[in-house]
Amino acid sequence: MMTIDEVRKLSLSFPEAIEQPHFELISFRVNKKIFATLDTKNNRVCLMLSIIDQSAFCAYGNTVMYPVPNKWGKQGATYVELKKVRKSMFKDALTTAYCKVAPKKLSEKFRS
Repeated sequence: MMTIDEVRKLSLSFPEAIEQPHFELISFRVNKKIFATLDTKNNRVCLMLSIIDQSAFCAYGNTVMYPVPNKWGKQGATYVELKKVRKSMFKDALTTAYCKVAPKKLSEKFRS
């Protein structure tokens, strides 16, 4: 389980990550690109993953992580239910989303 405060703290722990409003949501960005949005009303996060990464993370169980049910989901946008996700899994998925959009010089230390 992840709390809103834990999501915020972890998201902002990445190099040059910032928080900005995004419509009615909170977005976390690097280099002006969104890697995650936080929906406090529904207690979930949307991560911007690649299709391959989305498939891998969603394989755990479709009640924890699942594609957004629209064209964004077909492009890798993935919902994460904060009350159901393990912290270690969330951290891995968030790091993957950050690395997808961050400049190489910022994401190098997170890539395996």
